[in-house]
Amino acid sequence: MTDLNDFEISRKWPAKHADRIQLYSLPTPNGIKVSAMLEETGLPYEPHLVDFGSKDQLSPEFLSLNPNNKIPAIIDPIGPGGKPLPLWESGAILIYLAEKSGKFLPQDPARRAETLQWLMWQMGGLGPMAGQLGFFHKFAGREYEDRRPFERYRDETKRLLGILDRQLEGREFIVGSEYTIADMACWPWARNINGFYEAGEVTDFASFENVVRWVDTCMKRPASRKAVDIPS
Repeated sequence: MTDLNDFEISRKWPAKHADRIQLYSLPTPNGIKVSAMLEETGLPYEPHLVDFGSKDQLSPEFLSLNPNNKIPAIIDPIGPGGKPLPLWESGAILIYLAEKSGKFLPQDPARRAETLQWLMWQMGGLGPMAGQLGFFHKFAGREYEDRRPFERYRDETKRLLGILDRQLEGREFIVGSEYTIADMACWPWARNINGFYEAGEVTDFASFENVVRWVDTCMKRPASRKAVDIPS
């Protein structure tokens, strides 16, 4: 029977608790999504830090689990049929954990579809656009004399924040009164725009009052406060 020791990644990040979900991550927005979900569900897990400064994500051990060399990734030692399940891509992991735990993904087909719609919106829109904004505003891209790339991603991020702001009008959370994986996917990115990326002013973040209120609501959850520092 396959166990965690059969996975090459265990050579670099050995499991101390082989019966728990193994999380390989970093507290970036995509990593925080899954840490928040694990904290919210109460599923037992063991976090492992993938240090980008040391290029851990390019190591043969990490690539053996995720050939796309991105965090987060997991191995569930007790996956479907009782067999270990390796999984990567934060959206896919959120859906899997929601189905495993029976939490944070509505059972009603219409509300489930709406939740997945907003999850995909984050994966294909808010995350990539905000990430590019961060590059061109805070990191190496800010040295480019041509400001058109920065302006492109700034404007697109503002457009997406406007969409989210309108969706949150009269709603506590993205799909209504229920906190879901759609919220867990989106709030780390919204928080990052106004926080780590230091792009609050250039995006007029404060003007999106529903988004500001919603991020604050999400961050008041104990699981959210813990997740932003996992793995430490």
